[in-house]
Amino acid sequence: MRQHDTYIKRCIAIAKNGLGSTAPNPMVGSIIVHNNLIIGEGYTSAYGGNHAEVNAINSVENKALLKAATLYVTLEPCSHFGKTPPCCDLIIKNNIPKVVIGCTDDNALVAGKGIAKLKASGCDVSVGILEAECKKHHKRFFTFHHKKRPYIILKWAKTKNGYLSPPTKDNNEPVWITNSYSRQLVHKWRAEEQAILVGTNTVFEDSPNLTVRDWTGKNPIRVVIDKDLKLPKDASVFNSDAKTLVISETTIDFKMPIARQIATFLHTEQINSVIIEGGAKTLQTFINENLWDEARVFTGASTFENGTKAPKFQGEQISEEKIKTDTLRYYINT
Repeated sequence: MRQHDTYIKRCIAIAKNGLGSTAPNPMVGSIIVHNNLIIGEGYTSAYGGNHAEVNAINSVENKALLKAATLYVTLEPCSHFGKTPPCCDLIIKNNIPKVVIGCTDDNALVAGKGIAKLKASGCDVSVGILEAECKKHHKRFFTFHHKKRPYIILKWAKTKNGYLSPPTKDNNEPVWITNSYSRQLVHKWRAEEQAILVGTNTVFEDSPNLTVRDWTGKNPIRVVIDKDLKLPKDASVFNSDAKTLVISETTIDFKMPIARQIATFLHTEQINSVIIEGGAKTLQTFINENLWDEARVFTGASTFENGTKAPKFQGEQISEEKIKTDTLRYYINT
């Protein structure tokens, strides 16, 4: 069993190579082992491409070894036709006798059907190896299917005395609280999630691009709350760098609590993760409706005499790190 654990940990590690590119598919990792040696590895390709099991099988040079090998995978292999054929069929076709699965896929299209199909073919299937770790790894995918909403990450930066921004600014550009290293990390995060969301005031005050300019990766889908459609059409968020979705009165009912409605709208758009970057009103709205999973909070070295206060929230701090002059704290919603 410990050997199974070691190989599933490897599956999780390589699966992370798909972070930011596989959505709305899960980022799965798979390896193939023969006589205690890894002979093949694969992770989910960018959306529309091969699944992890296919890439792992294709990477094996001597296909004859597959008949005496074990395939390890973080998530139950699919049994249905989507953009690609079922992974189960390829496993069965190659006569792989053993499959070890981290956790089941309770997406209605799979939901145990993959495991049943493999067992029916005579395959020896083990399920639930490092299940908790695999479910945590697939948190975006499971949140999307269980809760019918994206995995929601809140992010903000505050001064040492708790302000998000000064009371006034000379122009519509951001006032940086954090250093360049922290800002680059934020661009890395953007490349890892499917969407990024801001409110109307943030667009007016900061004119953000909401792209990954300081990192190599895919720009997230930009989501802008603009109730009355008053944002200028030449605002940076409407340029051609990335797709932009606008949430207005035609999208949701602003007379009702809006966070849940926005989350439902993003779910219909097949968005399984979103970073909410501001402003204070937008962040507090999601906090007040208790609709968030993680919060990533920077504290910079500067102070403001007055201005917009940082959001108030309750969460369990799980880690803290220093980034030069900044402190970054991670929280989860318990």
